[in-house]
Amino acid sequence: MKYHFLLAAIATLSISQFASADVVNGFDLNGASIPDKETLEGGPPKDGIPSINQPKFLPAGKANLKADDRVLGVVYNGMAKAYPVQILNWHEIVNDKFDTENIVVTYCPLCRSGVVFRATVKGKPATFGVSGLLYNSNVLLYDRETESLWSQIGHQAVTGTLKGEKLEPIPVSNTTWKWWRAKHPDTLVLSEDTGYLRDYEKDPYGGYAESPVTYFPFNPIAPTSYEYKDVVIGIEISGHYKAYPLVELQQGASTIRDVVAGHSLNVQFDRKSQTVVVNDAHGKEVTSLLTYWFAWYAFHPDTEVYSAKTGSNSKNKKSPGS
Repeated sequence: MKYHFLLAAIATLSISQFASADVVNGFDLNGASIPDKETLEGGPPKDGIPSINQPKFLPAGKANLKADDRVLGVVYNGMAKAYPVQILNWHEIVNDKFDTENIVVTYCPLCRSGVVFRATVKGKPATFGVSGLLYNSNVLLYDRETESLWSQIGHQAVTGTLKGEKLEPIPVSNTTWKWWRAKHPDTLVLSEDTGYLRDYEKDPYGGYAESPVTYFPFNPIAPTSYEYKDVVIGIEISGHYKAYPLVELQQGASTIRDVVAGHSLNVQFDRKSQTVVVNDAHGKEVTSLLTYWFAWYAFHPDTEVYSAKTGSNSKNKKSPGS
């Protein structure tokens, strides 16, 4: 908790250092739906972090993965695929297809957020790249057809001719290779043969996950109920948001029953793999997001928060300076 006031001061100072500009990293921010002063250059230029556009896959038995390696796992159109985080750390975007349907796998190492979308906008397929820009420390994608910028956690375009359009997320499991392979033994796995020379055994953000500090500012500042980098699983149902901090789930049963916006849910937590699966009353998986507390709150400040002590919602403490 002791880091929160320092980080709040750093965030305020960092934002003030970025002057307003209409064009940043080659993208026109004029008329953006997010504050241009809070749209920051992450360091690499446009496409400096290259997306994977022609992914290759291996059968599970040939994957170069350890049991505890994290993957984003997707089941869609009858196919199961795993995308190792050690590859996504270097590329952040994989443009892929399940059968004939375009999807895009996105990962932001700064927020630990993996989101998979149907890559269709206004009925047409879209492909995406890494803009090199951030909002609330979260990656901004861009579509190659119109060069509109898209917020990963916000799920929508924030600039360009597609501003306001939304992408449809599909369920994804942020889990270990052991957990995913046990559930889906026939899964395919994204190959390290990406066409780029990268040391996928090395984490380009080494030490970031263990540090309490974030590299970039975010707003609003998350309440001090939890450490900024405490991991939560967040859901949205009928315009209502709720976060389940893993530190809370650790204290309860492996399955909890909850009600959000009038919808009954089963939240299943596997402690060994730190995996959360949310299902509705009919057993259908609900789209969820595993991410850091600061990131979830920055995009959803009106979120409810699950408390193991009360079995329902906890009341957040006010954020520093509020």
